[in-house]
Amino acid sequence: MPPEQRTWAPLLAVCAGYFMVILDVTVINVAVPVVGRELSASLTGIQWITDGYTLVFAGFLLTGGALGDRLGNRRVFCWGVAVFTAASAACALAPGTPFLVVARLVEGLGAALIVPGSLALLQQAYPEPDVRSRAFGLWGAMAGIAASAGPLLGGLLVSTVGWRWVFLINLPVGAACLALTLRHMARSPRRADRALDWPAQVAVVAAVALLTAGLNEAGRRGWSDPAVLAGLGLAALSAVAFALRERLARSPALPLVLLRSRAMSGGAAIGLLFNFGFYGMVFTASLEFQHQRGYSPLGTGLALFPAVAMTMFASVLSARLSRRTGDRPLVVSGMLLAALGLAGWAAAGADPAYGLLVLPMMAAGFGTSFALTGSTATVMGAAPPAYSGAASALFNTTRQVGSATGVALGGSLLASAANYGTGIRTSMGIGAVAYLGAAVLAWWCVPARARRPPGVT
Repeated sequence: MPPEQRTWAPLLAVCAGYFMVILDVTVINVAVPVVGRELSASLTGIQWITDGYTLVFAGFLLTGGALGDRLGNRRVFCWGVAVFTAASAACALAPGTPFLVVARLVEGLGAALIVPGSLALLQQAYPEPDVRSRAFGLWGAMAGIAASAGPLLGGLLVSTVGWRWVFLINLPVGAACLALTLRHMARSPRRADRALDWPAQVAVVAAVALLTAGLNEAGRRGWSDPAVLAGLGLAALSAVAFALRERLARSPALPLVLLRSRAMSGGAAIGLLFNFGFYGMVFTASLEFQHQRGYSPLGTGLALFPAVAMTMFASVLSARLSRRTGDRPLVVSGMLLAALGLAGWAAAGADPAYGLLVLPMMAAGFGTSFALTGSTATVMGAAPPAYSGAASALFNTTRQVGSATGVALGGSLLASAANYGTGIRTSMGIGAVAYLGAAVLAWWCVPARARRPPGVT
């Protein structure tokens, strides 16, 4: 048996890389006001410090997946870790706003190379369905922990050693991730026949970047603003151009026949919906705690901790139970529980006591993480080995789009509602509906029992 099948070192390497990527999506939120003051950044500069990373990350995920399938997922994953770690060091040493913005953009590019390869490498390292399910569960736990711990860790670092440590903490993690990957992960197959379809890559980058930018601006400008409408319209045109190109290309980046698989397309849609609900909750809850209740950044992180505390437990439990029950009941029940949690927040009243919000946050965190393992296994199980990187990129791209949509809609509702309480209750209610939609999709597309990816015996 190859060494990578007898050790959890590959899992530790992949989770370390993934943890850095997701942490940097949320950790900056509580640090950016201090960054803006110290670097004398304009409002536009602060927005780019926050959003530039997400734009590049979401836009280049499919490119990262295609590169991994062509050049080898281990190689591209290591490139991504190296780029991300170096860019983090540059962020920490930034003398001014323009330098920090550029470093954040490069950091996003490194993240786009890391994430698609992470799932493909786990599938390579742990071919047995039961072991792979556990690995996917722990990988999913990293997402929830990093996303929810970001405000807590960011607040702690900013309050003690300063905002630059928000980026410096990535250096030892990145170095350990690179060392573990090179030592314990087998080389991935290279498929030189997989030519990179550059027109399709440009189209998908444009579609995701324009969509993410449009959604982010909608939270600030309003949904009827001409710039927002133009961005969303151009994103739709870019998506159509991508679909047409993929239909005509000899070696498509993402063959459209894969999307005809209800496991692949449905699993990706589930990822979009539960990220919409979860990240929308975290974003609006952060604003509620800081702006309405007067919590400090550290206090906000502590207030969000109930959602964090459930993610690791839920993912591990889900991975263990899937061997007995299959993925479908776990994904469905997780989405229903999360929907119940957000519905409970929406029904708690205009200014509920914090104690009434603990159970809703726990339910949303547990349910999302409980469903992530099965939905991940569904998408990756529907992909042929030659397209594992592309499948991972598709799943994570839809999740990023869901996150951006949830954050943008939450911000827009808070800004346009008659009062803050109405806005947050409406946002939580819409999140609950998204979770219910994910539950219905899961019943339709998630296999009742885990299956091996096509071509794996």
